[in-house]
Amino acid sequence: MRLTDKVALITGAGQGIGRAIAEHYAKEGARVAVADLDLGRAEQVALAIVAAGGSAIALEMDVTDEAAVEQGMAQLVRHWGRLDIALANAGIQHIAPLHKLAFADWNRVLNVHLGGAFLLTRAALQQMYKNGGGSMLFMGSVHSMEASPLKAPYVTAKHGMLGLCRSVAREGAEHGVRSNIICPGFVRTPLVDKQIPEQAKELGISEEEVIRNVMLKHTVDGEFTTLADVSEVAVHLAAFPSAALTGQAVVVSHGWHMQ
Repeated sequence: MRLTDKVALITGAGQGIGRAIAEHYAKEGARVAVADLDLGRAEQVALAIVAAGGSAIALEMDVTDEAAVEQGMAQLVRHWGRLDIALANAGIQHIAPLHKLAFADWNRVLNVHLGGAFLLTRAALQQMYKNGGGSMLFMGSVHSMEASPLKAPYVTAKHGMLGLCRSVAREGAEHGVRSNIICPGFVRTPLVDKQIPEQAKELGISEEEVIRNVMLKHTVDGEFTTLADVSEVAVHLAAFPSAALTGQAVVVSHGWHMQ
């Protein structure tokens, strides 16, 4: 197993990509703190991991709340004594054209993705520096590299997370901390499923056309990126034995974006 006895914290892990990574980390031997805004969902994931023979705890965490992030980190450290891997995964989406976009919706998306990533990073680095190193991971997107219509706050936030990842790589190096950002294409999660009818309405096309001509148009095989695709990359980066990949973005998109 690649992550034996490592302690990992994942935000937004109550469903979707976060849950898949939490479960994969546990199968690879990690002790996993499942953090989510919805404590009930986090508890369900943690219980499922334990029932499968893994080790997990649930944390209620609003990543936009500075005190909540600090308290969740303190709870993890009291329980397991250290932190080795942190993944800033919590995210939301808002579909609207820029000229109709409310400032409150702009701020809400940036606060969750970018503000939440910063708060988790700061708390995680304080622990990793004490421990002599670790792996700081970010859940970016192909939208960390390019833009799509109707998603300006999300695109902006994901570009910002790429910069944060690279800043961590520079600052964290002397403390043994590596940093990477995972950039998936479209994955059939609740976040993406919600976008399909929203984009169909905004663009005046069918939901099938959104999938075929918007989401999967530039893939090489017409396939969605899968949870397994993304979780495998997350394990690989967390387990990577050196700083050779630090600061790098790994795009997982079935060829949608090629660097």
